Parts: sequence; structure tokens; C-alpha cells
Amino acid sequence: MRPESAARFDRQFAPRIAEALAACFATTVHTDVLPYGGHGHPTRVRIYAEPLKELAHYAHPLNLYLTWDSDEIEELMGPAGPARFTAYLAALPRKLEAWRHARELDFLTHTQAEPVALIGGLDFGS
Repeated sequence: MRPESAARFDRQFAPRIAEALAACFATTVHTDVLPYGGHGHPTRVRIYAEPLKELAHYAHPLNLYLTWDSDEIEELMGPAGPARFTAYLAALPRKLEAWRHARELDFLTHTQAEPVALIGGLDFGS
């Protein structure tokens, strides 16, 4: 990925993804953007929270990282990128539900089955 695309993604897109994800949860679930750190260290959005121990469904606190395919990020920089990104943000609640089942994540109790979960190579399809 071109460094200028990575920098633009970090500035313009990743914070909006983190905000859209945060809006799907209670205020006790947090999101952070971890910027691009060079080859092999893509931009990540982290979703994390302290577990609600009295309700815990899984053994580990919520600690999930999301990354996107570099070709997908490059496509966001093109003319169709803004519309595609808007549709992606609108689809995030539905995607969260699919990830919950596939990766043993419980967003309500802030727990997950594994100590750290990574959902990588994501695209911006809605």
C-alpha cells in the first residue's frame, strides 16, 4: 500500500470506523485507532472493554482488533470510495452480529473465547 494512502486512511477513515463501532455499544465498550506502522503493521481498530463478571459468557475480556485489506484501502481513495465507505459504515451493526457468532464474541458481557481476537483482511463491502 502506498504510504500516502495509509496516512489518509489513518486520518480520514479509521477514526470514522472507530466512532461508528463505538456508537453500536454501551459507553463501557471502547474503540481506538492504532495507526499504520509500516509493512506488516497495518492500521488497526481495537474494540475492548472490562468484562461484566457477573454476566460473563466467555473467559476473556473483550479485546478485538480489526484490519482491512490494503487493496481495499487503496480502492477507498478512488471516485467510488466515499459512497462505498458510507454504505460500509451503515452495515457495521450487521457485520458485528456476524462476527459475534463466527468468533465467539459477546459484546453484551464484554467477553470473548480467546485472549485476543483479530479479524483481518476485511473489505468495504456492505
